[in-house]
Amino acid sequence: MTVFTTLKLAFRALWRNKVRSMLTMLGIIFGIGTVIAMIASGQGAKEAVADVFRSMGTNLLIVTNGSQKAFGAAGGAGSRFSLTWADEAALENGEVPTIRWVTPVFSTKVQVANWNTSVTGTKPAYFQIKSWEAKEGALFDEEAATTGGPKVAVIGQTVATQLYASSSPIGQIIKINSQPYEVIGVLDVKGQSGMGQDQDDTVIIPMKTYLQKMDKGQGKYIPRGQIYVSVATETDITNAETQLTSLLREKHNLGAADDDDFQIRNLAEFALSQQKSTQKIATLLAIVAAMSLIVGGIGVMNIMLVSVIERTREIGIRMAVGAKPLDVMTQFLVESLVLAAVGGVIGLGFGALLAKYMASYYGWKLFFPATTAALAFAVAGGVGVVFGLYPAIRASRLDPITALRYET
Repeated sequence: MTVFTTLKLAFRALWRNKVRSMLTMLGIIFGIGTVIAMIASGQGAKEAVADVFRSMGTNLLIVTNGSQKAFGAAGGAGSRFSLTWADEAALENGEVPTIRWVTPVFSTKVQVANWNTSVTGTKPAYFQIKSWEAKEGALFDEEAATTGGPKVAVIGQTVATQLYASSSPIGQIIKINSQPYEVIGVLDVKGQSGMGQDQDDTVIIPMKTYLQKMDKGQGKYIPRGQIYVSVATETDITNAETQLTSLLREKHNLGAADDDDFQIRNLAEFALSQQKSTQKIATLLAIVAAMSLIVGGIGVMNIMLVSVIERTREIGIRMAVGAKPLDVMTQFLVESLVLAAVGGVIGLGFGALLAKYMASYYGWKLFFPATTAALAFAVAGGVGVVFGLYPAIRASRLDPITALRYET
């Protein structure tokens, strides 16, 4: 028989029992659909985690003061004044070649008009590190950050909404610690940080102005601030952290037996651990979903075995008029393959819709894994062949005389 004839006979046989065929395909449909949806959701969740940490800073290392010990008790992070302006200058001067951006960051909670918010003093490199641009207006420049010129401020979207509702804040005057500041820019929306804090609830002013008006008398040390360090590429983070540690230990005259008097937080490591956890959960869900494919395959085998029994007389007639065992085996194998293939196509559509719904519900990007979809469809075909092979072989081995005598 030709391939076309075999397919025609397969579709005719399946259509004859269309309700049973559809119920058989449900296992394949739900198996393929859930595998696609789970893998797509896993990728979406992984990317959502990555976006959160990218919003906190690009390849970011945060250097803070260490812990002060008194009477055997540690005072906690930042209790020991160790970071100096000379440390910050050395990093800006390129003594660690893998570092791209460096800026001190000072922050405190202040009442601004009728809204209590976070006020940050820093340099323009802060916006580069956090990949943060102005949605409206402009950002302050290096001269404003280092010379203490006009008192200007850049505000987050939350502050802009709370203070000015739908009107433009650009050019408006806000008072911080009773000092007037001109709003020159509104930042793009960042959303929540990895710690659940609203990053848009902020006012950012030049570092020099912050030190003059809000945190006087720091002298040689940076006691209440941090140093943000952005590494050129993600692959350089570990190397940069090692070089940074060596440089600071040397500048602080620490011996081999001395503990670090500073702390370095590597957000990339935290983000990676979060992504791995998300990926493990997604993989587990995909494995559970793949089990339904096996259940679907068992359903295909069961139905094909029933079909062989029901059509025993038909098989005998075909073999009596000249059909070879290979023709009979091919027909039943093609029927099971058609069941799996049609179920696979419907399952791909179901999986895409489910993935779209989950992406919309959880607010992450939609990923439709084309490679996974192709692989799942191939697996569906493999399920049809593997689980349809035994019924097909059994049909081909029927004795024509016995089959002709069989009565349903």
